Amino acid sequence: QVRLVESGGGLVQPGGSLRLSCAVSTSTFGIYTMGWYRQVPGKQRGLVASINSGGSRNYADSVKGRFTISRDNAKNTVYLQMINLKPEDTAIYYCKAETTWGQGHWGQGTQVTVSS
Repeated sequence: QVRLVESGGGLVQPGGSLRLSCAVSTSTFGIYTMGWYRQVPGKQRGLVASINSGGSRNYADSVKGRFTISRDNAKNTVYLQMINLKPEDTAIYYCKAETTWGQGHWGQGTQVTVSS
């Protein structure tokens, strides 16, 4: 069974930075497209950034230029570097591993709060 564990969330002031990590327990990490999603109460979970097995990246317009997704296949880990954080970035951030045939696995989420 594939297990994802996120870490790195917390409270940060506007303009600050955080780096989220997602460790994946699988022997086939390299085949997965990895994504970071976020959700606030009362709204749908939305894609923040993704990176596929070939390293191609995709970002939501609201985070372009501020967030960077990367992966370390040797460590079975995907990262989300977030800079210049804004209050509207406050959400629970979830990691997802997805195969090309649509099989997906989610982590438990990590809270990010941007507030002064």
